Amino acid sequence: MTPVVGQLLLLNVLGLLFAGPGTPLFQELQLVPALMLQKPWTLITYQFLHGGTSHLFFNMIGLFFLGPRLETRLGSRHFLGMYLVSGLVGALVHIAYTGITASAGGLYVPMVGASGAVYGVFLAFARFWPHEKILLWFVIPVEIRIFVIGLTVLSLWFSLSGGQANVAHFAHLGGFLGGWLYLRWKDWRSPASQFQRKAENVGVRMKERDLTARWSRIDPATLHPVNREEYERIADKIRSLGWAELTDRERVFIERFGGTATG
Repeated sequence: MTPVVGQLLLLNVLGLLFAGPGTPLFQELQLVPALMLQKPWTLITYQFLHGGTSHLFFNMIGLFFLGPRLETRLGSRHFLGMYLVSGLVGALVHIAYTGITASAGGLYVPMVGASGAVYGVFLAFARFWPHEKILLWFVIPVEIRIFVIGLTVLSLWFSLSGGQANVAHFAHLGGFLGGWLYLRWKDWRSPASQFQRKAENVGVRMKERDLTARWSRIDPATLHPVNREEYERIADKIRSLGWAELTDRERVFIERFGGTATG
């Protein structure tokens, strides 16, 4: 059991024990769409409340089996962020859908449960291990990507057909959206993506004259042997193919060492 998964499981169990249905804490921490602005904390706290033991069990079982591997892959901080963002976006999507389709009274129907957050876990797991099989109802092996697609179709069907009216199906879809958005943001912030964006910007910004000036300032004798080898490779390429054929990575190399002429 990984740290954050264990803590989330504990918090959800404690939520049922000390803030179960009918308790003052339950009333204070549940999410009521119409009261969201008065009680903004409920966008998070609702995720740790459940309507009963079976509700808790079916939400936590996915977290228990899939969460540890995903936390190991993402790291504890990002796993927790993805989990909470999935639940948050699930709540916002549910509120938006309810506001558009329901009467004013529907906005006063409370919502509790970790489904949106757990659906984010499902989607993230399917992204990294799409062909991994899970046991549906502990019996039927199904690839996680097929499982996620199936949950999406069912959530849409029940939402649009009015089936299972006591279930916030659009919160489930919002959980998928939140997980996807968080992973996209994480990828965008990754060192590889930052380097790629920098390289693209440099490629647009640097013209041949600038490249030539920077290249002339590089003294290969001062470079580290690894960088000197790269310098010589680029020099050969310039002589044989010209400046226009340099890649973004090679342009970044010239910008770096041509600006300082050190190794």
